[in-house]
Amino acid sequence: MSGAARAGVKARPASRLTRVRILTVVGNRPQFIKAAAVSGPLRERHEELLVHTGQHYDDSLSRVLFADLGLAEPDRELGIGGGSNTSQTARMLAALEPLLASEHPAAVLVYGDTNSTLAGGLAGAQAGAAVIHVEAGMRSFEPAMPEERNRVLTDHLAALLLCSSDTAAANLERESVTGRVEVVGDVMVDLALRRQPSARADEQALRAHAVTPGAYLLVTAHRAGNVDDPERLRALAALVAALPRPVIFSLHPRTRARLVDAGLLSELAQLDGLKLTEPLGYAQFSALLCQARAVVTDSGGVQKEAYLAGVSCVTLRASTEWVETVQAGWNTLVDLDARAALRALARPRPREHPPLYGDGHAAQRCVAAIDALEAPGIMTAPGARAR
Repeated sequence: MSGAARAGVKARPASRLTRVRILTVVGNRPQFIKAAAVSGPLRERHEELLVHTGQHYDDSLSRVLFADLGLAEPDRELGIGGGSNTSQTARMLAALEPLLASEHPAAVLVYGDTNSTLAGGLAGAQAGAAVIHVEAGMRSFEPAMPEERNRVLTDHLAALLLCSSDTAAANLERESVTGRVEVVGDVMVDLALRRQPSARADEQALRAHAVTPGAYLLVTAHRAGNVDDPERLRALAALVAALPRPVIFSLHPRTRARLVDAGLLSELAQLDGLKLTEPLGYAQFSALLCQARAVVTDSGGVQKEAYLAGVSCVTLRASTEWVETVQAGWNTLVDLDARAALRALARPRPREHPPLYGDGHAAQRCVAAIDALEAPGIMTAPGARAR
């Protein structure tokens, strides 16, 4: 995986930076996973202050995941969950502003495409800290999608943009971002390569759900576009009901609440061979994913996890940021078309499985790229303090 700078921004020579304070903002499951890969090597070189916004406020999506991943407890918990995208982002900004003013980080590190990502990036930029965006450059080219707005805006705030693939870097080059762009690979690969052997050997997780390897589907769905619109929610429920069973449907709290409100949860619960579960911890979910026949999801992170595990994926969206997985034949976009989903599930797995997102050393490349930010310069932005 190339570490070359992109977008017309010249790479700065590596420098031996003093130990600096970096404030990392996380708020949901994929961000916890990415932070679990990066936090260790980052703390060997710098002082990290880990801030959990509370965007995923359910214990099964937060504390259990921290424990499963071996991620250090957050240094600060903002407790900001629920509400609209606008109100949630506004409350995050209001909470981050005094924290940045008191802690004076040299940089703010954010992951992915959530409200936490945008709030961290904007608050950091306004405070004069260098914004570092891990998983920069991903594009679904759906401008109305909240995640797309979050990632585009964050990329244009960032001083350092760390990309999972050449495709992501090319997106940034077309947009003429001003920050430094580097392809480092995907940090989720790092964790997947470490955890997959134990996940594939985990028989207990499958026994707990009364399924056998390669003979069940694993389903997740949580996107606002799929669960907040009543008509699309009904289409989602119909698609899940049409899937060949056995099926394990891991229910996000948002999805469960919408299904209950629509009177659909009880209907799904009555179907033989369809098991509805609470959100699963990382270890149990990984075991079920790695040993599934296929995954059906609308999650960007789960699409990628499926690819890394060599498991076919059916994506309940009309587009995806992870275009390489579609091009490689491992991921099929069906939106909420049940017939298309069944056709996709009937196809054999591709024979080839290229390493699209790196070799498992992306976290070290991220830290090296941070170290290479010249001092004085980006890492000594106004208000930043070296430690």
